Amino acid sequence: MKRPLRIALMLPPVLAVGCAPAPDRQTLAELRKVAADTADVRVEQGLDKAMEGYKRYLQETPKTALTPEAMRRLADLKVEKQFGILGDGKWVEMEAPEPTTNASAVAVGAPVTSTAGARRQSAPARQAQAKPVQAQPPERMALSTTDSARPQAAGIADLSESQNDFERRATQQTPVAASEQGFSVSTPSGAAGESASGPLEAIALYDQLLAEYPNYEHNDKVLYQKSRAYDELGRTEEAMETMQRMIAAYPGSRYLDEVQFRRAEYFFTRRKFREAEPAYASIIALGPRSEYYELALYKLGWTLYKQEFYDEALDRYIALLDHKVSIGYDFDATNEEGDERRISDTFRVISLSFSNLGGPEIVGEYFGSKGSRTYEDRIYSNLGEFYLTKLRYHDAANAYRSFVGLYPFHRSSPHFGMRVIEIYTKGGFQKLVLDSKKDFAKTYGLQGQYWRHFEIGESPEVLSYLKSNLKDLANHYHAQYQREDLRAEKPANFREASQWYREFLVSFPKDAESPPINYQLADLLLEEKNFGEAAREYERTAYDYAIHDKAAAAGYAAIFAHRENLKGATEERQPQIKRDTIASSLKFADTFPAHEHAPNVLGAAADDLYELKDLRPALATAQKLLERYPAADLPIRRAAWTVAAHASVELGEYPQAEVAYTRVLELVPGNDEKRAALVENLAAAIYKQGEQANTAQDYRAAADHFLRIKQAAPTSQIRAAAEYDAGAALIRLQDWTAAAEVLEAFRRTYPEHELQRESTKQIAFVYRQSGQVARAASEYERIAAEADKPELRGEALLLAGDLHEQAKSADRALAVYLAYVQEFPKPVDLGVETRFKIADIYKGMHNEQLYHEQLKQIVAIDAAAGAERTNRTRTLAARSALVLAEKSYEQFAQARLVQPFEQSLQQKQKLMDATMKSLGALVDYQVGEVTAAATFYMAEVYYGFNRALMESERPRNMKAAQLQEYELELEDTAFPFEEKAIGVHEKNLELIRSGIYNAWIEKSLAKLAQLMPVRYAKAEMSSGLLGSIDRYAYRTPSAPPLDGVAPQPGAPAPEIAGAEPQPSAPASSIPVAATGAANAIAN
Repeated sequence: MKRPLRIALMLPPVLAVGCAPAPDRQTLAELRKVAADTADVRVEQGLDKAMEGYKRYLQETPKTALTPEAMRRLADLKVEKQFGILGDGKWVEMEAPEPTTNASAVAVGAPVTSTAGARRQSAPARQAQAKPVQAQPPERMALSTTDSARPQAAGIADLSESQNDFERRATQQTPVAASEQGFSVSTPSGAAGESASGPLEAIALYDQLLAEYPNYEHNDKVLYQKSRAYDELGRTEEAMETMQRMIAAYPGSRYLDEVQFRRAEYFFTRRKFREAEPAYASIIALGPRSEYYELALYKLGWTLYKQEFYDEALDRYIALLDHKVSIGYDFDATNEEGDERRISDTFRVISLSFSNLGGPEIVGEYFGSKGSRTYEDRIYSNLGEFYLTKLRYHDAANAYRSFVGLYPFHRSSPHFGMRVIEIYTKGGFQKLVLDSKKDFAKTYGLQGQYWRHFEIGESPEVLSYLKSNLKDLANHYHAQYQREDLRAEKPANFREASQWYREFLVSFPKDAESPPINYQLADLLLEEKNFGEAAREYERTAYDYAIHDKAAAAGYAAIFAHRENLKGATEERQPQIKRDTIASSLKFADTFPAHEHAPNVLGAAADDLYELKDLRPALATAQKLLERYPAADLPIRRAAWTVAAHASVELGEYPQAEVAYTRVLELVPGNDEKRAALVENLAAAIYKQGEQANTAQDYRAAADHFLRIKQAAPTSQIRAAAEYDAGAALIRLQDWTAAAEVLEAFRRTYPEHELQRESTKQIAFVYRQSGQVARAASEYERIAAEADKPELRGEALLLAGDLHEQAKSADRALAVYLAYVQEFPKPVDLGVETRFKIADIYKGMHNEQLYHEQLKQIVAIDAAAGAERTNRTRTLAARSALVLAEKSYEQFAQARLVQPFEQSLQQKQKLMDATMKSLGALVDYQVGEVTAAATFYMAEVYYGFNRALMESERPRNMKAAQLQEYELELEDTAFPFEEKAIGVHEKNLELIRSGIYNAWIEKSLAKLAQLMPVRYAKAEMSSGLLGSIDRYAYRTPSAPPLDGVAPQPGAPAPEIAGAEPQPSAPASSIPVAATGAANAIAN
């Protein structure tokens, strides 16, 4: 029910009924900005008098241009009287039938509020003794705002309302007030609602007006009012028909958007969503100028949503948000409650839509195809919060994470990352909390890309969170690393802990917590046995910060880590590690001289300096130790003297070194484990003399020194190496006999020595150099048998095979080569080369079957070699294929054409095809000599076929004339093959002009001299360019047609091309003697 207004109406003597033209239409937003005014308006007996005046006017006045206007006004007033709604309020000047004594004017009072809740301007009314005012038309009603409480935060939907309640509220029919400024009024004497005769009469008047004045300019208003009258009477279907009529007749009417909206709401509330769609869409097509534009977008979105067309629904919701952005709507500002509620609802239904479509991934795909939006972060955050209310923690976190993944450099991204952690924390997912903390630390670490887009100081809350996060992660993974029950996860936990410790130190290098964090990192590295890194981190902790209570402990721990690193270091890396250890030790001794371990550290540094051959610094350090700490333990002082002895050796003072080692050995108990090492050093001094002799190329003296260790230090471990080196020295001296004796003795004496295999190599070399190839071959076979590296074994086998060949031991060479190709099919080039040798051995043994079998394997291996194919494999394969092709040629050449002629001809042709095919394949190898050979044989095939025809067995029982005719035709048939042979041989001769000459070209020349003696039977002048080439391209010559017809004049000469050889003509194409001769051949 509309709120009643009391209205007083007076009829003037000259009827001036109605209202002035309405002001411009106001937007819904403007109406909502007007505060409601609930003051009553009194209109005393105004409606009845106004209607009476219009009736009298229509009855007593001739029809004029104002007649249809009066009819419309009268009908409007009948509706208004019944339902309490004023007309459009326009003044209409009309002639009165007669003066009236009542001079009252139609007047309305102050503004009132419509049912939509938005303030409407009152129609100025003509009151008694007052200036007439104009009443605003009620023909159009604004939408009511049924929004509830404001959202909790701008742009974030209020999720306290259940989803069912939300959908019920958000999709309920939107009340539509009359267009423009309509009012509720109270009818005189309680007439309103008593009878429906007034609205029915109004409908009849509207119908009469439409019938009599079809061109009336306001017929769209007439239809609009008529539909409202039907609607007020509850005759909804007739109202819808009338509205449809208005839309069809007046598509440009100012009432179109409201009518369409009413129709759309009608369909929507009846769940006729497909019918509602075009109605809402027609309003959207009008654009933002329509007051219903935003609502139409919103409700069309719901229409599509209800049909589960979520993609299309999203398009409308996003269009609504885009529109709000385009008109300057600020999501962060405080806006009108209705706007905020609709925006909040829009975000919420967007969340529902994306959730129905699949979740956060769909959001990214959607904006990826539709274009990004400035408010995307709100879409994701609303979706995340929606999922959170459903306790869908994973989906909620994924919503935030998806946004961060797409927009890592957005200002909201760090806060989204924090929210992910909070969500997983709420859900109690400890692993996911940990993973999200890692993601946050990786993404927003101070070295990350994010901070290239923002000032670090502008985000203190992010920095604080980051610092806490890094410590939590590092401590957590360090603790996990130390757990014995998680040994399998140690590598992963180590990497994580190390990463987060380092990230903290890089991000906060001057922080007060950095020294202990650095110490913990070093401890972690030490536990992991990553001693080099641990040492560096301990040193950083000890020396790179201001003095702190862990500095000395860190410095000593650094030395310990260096020492541990030395234990596992390779020989190549030890010198540098020792230098690092020395530097750390010397720095520690100088920085913390009163430390209890300082003497020991200094003595170890002297040892290391010696081992690095830094002799003078080693001596200086040893002297510093003896001077600074005279009361040091005996082992420490003995070690210092040992360094001095070592230094003497290294300085070349070997007699003094022997004396020094003797002094040291006197200080070492007989059962001291270090004594053996000192004995080794004594042997080393002698060994060094041998080295010096080697350097001076006095190999005999060197060998003597090396062999002397056997007597001077028989227990020395270096003795074996010295004896081996003695043999090496004798090799340099080329004393093969002595070298062989020493090395053989070494091999017998030290069967398990690491140089055992090397000694065999040296012995093999000695035998080879001394010409004992059979013994050398045996030694190389031994090397192959002992080798643990495939490449060494392969090389030794090849050497052994070669040496066996030199020793004329074909069987042993063959066995070695066969073993090689069996075990080492690759590399392909060596395999092919070795198989070629095997083939050659079989050839020498006259084993043609195995010989050809190896050649076939060579061809097959080369063909399948792919990228491993080389010029050499191609050449060997070509040569092998040539041998096989020659066998095919021999079979072809041996076949004769005998009677029955057709049968032998078919066999001959078959052999010819096979031969030409194998010869044609040779051209593809592009090997010069092979191509020339193939060309020669191709020519010979053609010539051979010519000769076979000419020498074929003649048919029996032929008469002389028939035989003569047969001979002539046979000659005509054979002649093209001779010409073809000549042409192909001449192709070989063309190579001479390219500076290529070989035996096959010479054979072609000889053949041409035989076939064409006039041209070729003369001495050829050499061009001086004799030789061969490895690569040039030919095409296989094509066989001429065997149709008995010679080549036509002007036809292109046959060319050697890369095409496949053409098959020979069938036997039936060979010409036979005419008539009776045919029968003779058949017989």
